[in-house]
Amino acid sequence: PPKTDPASSPLAMGWHSGEGDRDQADTRDGDDPPRPARRKRPEPTATQRALGLLVRREHSRRELTRKLEARGVEQEAAVAAIDKLQAAGWQDDARFAEQLVRSRAANGYGPVRIRAELGMHGLSRETVATAMEASETDWSALARELVQRRFGSAVADDRDARRKAADWL
Repeated sequence: PPKTDPASSPLAMGWHSGEGDRDQADTRDGDDPPRPARRKRPEPTATQRALGLLVRREHSRRELTRKLEARGVEQEAAVAAIDKLQAAGWQDDARFAEQLVRSRAANGYGPVRIRAELGMHGLSRETVATAMEASETDWSALARELVQRRFGSAVADDRDARRKAADWL
């Protein structure tokens, strides 16, 4: 067995298993003052909650409003907070749309699916069209690459495999 240095043992370094901690708490000296109670954190404002969501990832205005309301923020306060963050540049539907298009295209989703998802986020048709145009994605090349990954080189020679690939797309 390997030799262990008693000074490097967990107990020597101050680690305790937790057993007997209750006993130690009962044997405190009467001279020790009681510990002060922890202060309760103040409830975050609607703006703080919204900013907390936005620092994790981009959100559409509709999505952010829905999430704030789910966390107990009144609709008027949520809208005011989002307006404030939008004016400061923290929330931008166009930026959200561009990010979502890039992300979904990289994951192999096509333009029809991406447009539908952007519409579900409550974005205007102009914002969706601008984001799709800005993506500069070669959708045909993306589809060919996906078919090649999924079905291999057999698609070029086999008529049934081509039909299956077309149905899959």
